[in-house]
Amino acid sequence: MQIADKAEKNRIRQTAVLLMAAVILLASAAGCSIKGLGSDKVADLDFTVVEDEDLPVELKKLIDEKKENTLRMTYTTRDHTYMVAGYGKQQTSGYSIRVNDVYLGKNAICVDVSLIGPEAGEQVTEIPTTPYIVLKIEKRDESVIFKI
Repeated sequence: MQIADKAEKNRIRQTAVLLMAAVILLASAAGCSIKGLGSDKVADLDFTVVEDEDLPVELKKLIDEKKENTLRMTYTTRDHTYMVAGYGKQQTSGYSIRVNDVYLGKNAICVDVSLIGPEAGEQVTEIPTTPYIVLKIEKRDESVIFKI
């Protein structure tokens, strides 16, 4: 009987851990909209959209390895911070990413981007694509929060 009690306690403990992980995951998915994460805008940040040919070689390699899935990452060099957002594999061409806002919050840099699908009637090819965008800012020490 004691063995069954231990097994039941372990199941309860595992369920509690999974629930906590789910709550944390959901909270982080809300991104900059969560109060207390420094989402209140302090200042706009100047950024540049970086073309593939201008990416650091190591960053391009990392993107190529991960772009098939949803992608949120940062990469820092001596002078710049690169912020990468990708939406994984899309079934057709015609997708792009819009930058809604990039700003300094109280405790973090907030990046707000959206996936834009093909417009109605737009000619698309039935070839899968992996849309992503790379933004570059002057090097900063704050963490980056992506709002999706």
